[in-house]
Amino acid sequence: FASRYVRASLPRFRMPENSIPKEAAYQIINDELMLDGNPRLNLASFVTTWMEPECNKLMMDSINENYVDMDEYPVTTELQNRCVNMIAHLFNAPLGETETAVGVGTVGSSEAIMLAGLAFKRRWQNKMKAAGKPCDKPNIVTGANVQVCWEKFARYFEVELKEVKLSEGYYVMDPEKAVEMVDENTICVAAILGSTLNGEFEDVKMLNDLLVKKNEETGWDTPIHVDAASGGFIAPFLYPELEWDFRLPLVKSINVSGHKYGLVYAGIGWCIWRSKEDLPDELIFHINYLGADQPTFTLNFSKGSSQVIAQYYQLIRLGFEGYRNIMDNCQENAMVLKEGLERTGRFNIVSKDQGVPLVAFSLKDSSRHDEFEISEFLRRFGWIVPAYTMPPDAQHVTVLRVVIREDFSRTFAERLVIDIEKVLHELDALPSRSSGPALQHPNGDTVSEKDLARQREVVSVWKRAVAARKKTQGVC
Repeated sequence: FASRYVRASLPRFRMPENSIPKEAAYQIINDELMLDGNPRLNLASFVTTWMEPECNKLMMDSINENYVDMDEYPVTTELQNRCVNMIAHLFNAPLGETETAVGVGTVGSSEAIMLAGLAFKRRWQNKMKAAGKPCDKPNIVTGANVQVCWEKFARYFEVELKEVKLSEGYYVMDPEKAVEMVDENTICVAAILGSTLNGEFEDVKMLNDLLVKKNEETGWDTPIHVDAASGGFIAPFLYPELEWDFRLPLVKSINVSGHKYGLVYAGIGWCIWRSKEDLPDELIFHINYLGADQPTFTLNFSKGSSQVIAQYYQLIRLGFEGYRNIMDNCQENAMVLKEGLERTGRFNIVSKDQGVPLVAFSLKDSSRHDEFEISEFLRRFGWIVPAYTMPPDAQHVTVLRVVIREDFSRTFAERLVIDIEKVLHELDALPSRSSGPALQHPNGDTVSEKDLARQREVVSVWKRAVAARKKTQGVC
């Protein structure tokens, strides 16, 4: 630390002229990374933050393999195909015991959704061209609660996004309203198994039944895509009787994130199609410049093999029994957290018991302080808990959300409730964020505008001091 390498500012815009020792480079970067948050305390994220050491070793051993080079790494390609087959059977694809499933590994559900959307768009275009009808105005029907990747797909690939608005108390897509919005130019209806906002499963079965009826009345064949990014590795283990997958005839493709409840580090998703007929051949490319003819249907080309290998490890290491035990544990810990929040008497629970194991909650009374302040104050304890407003037409509702992952223990749940109670007590002692002429202090006294201004000034100075301390101590 007394060397010249830490006495100068790190390069920000230009590559340095001279080299430095590897030890110095490591130390400098490692020290700066200490200022990042702790991934395991990041309760905003659905993404896996812990894996077994044996799986970590497998990933590091294969970190220099290029997944796309199938001729050079045929075993990795075989492992990907095994994962596709296992996941397809998990989703009840209509396959024989030894029949190969149709699917592909991606860098996440965003890419998987892009691929599924392209397949729907191309099938719709081919159908409209064959009927001699215009095919320049495709649309897709979703709820307003969809993840931003659906908006990206619509904008990037010129598809109109028709969103079913939400309402207070009902934060998922209404199947009846969705089917009403379907027209001849609808390439598919997208249902979400595990809303990002509150973890709730949309009613895919009702959507399928209503859409079957409308297709019969109109002669259309509008299909369904299920965005199971979060719920795809939950529903088969916790709710095996729930019909949401390929058991429903109009479900033609499903995406799932291996790096969420598939229990793999960030960088792996899957897209599974019902059959070969649902993936147009013209979207599949064939290349031979890596040594042999290789079919490919991805938006990316080169990428690492590690996550594919890790997914196969988890599937055979845990099996159905292991995944079910982990999901049961996540759900139980979510209930512990929910009950602890309810005991405070200060929150409304927005999430549902059936769905992704998370707890979304909002203040019963936000007249003095709001959810954003709670989120900010929790960071002092190391917790990263997001606060956000709901989409239209429920944008007046603000919620906090805690995602329960495999590595979120019962002790963590109990500790988080204690820290939330501490934050509530601190906020109660502070002046309100409102700017009225006079406010009631918790002890019942009226606070004058002059006193309130003085208190605000003190709080402002205190907040700046806390922020400065965060920067110097590296507290998230």
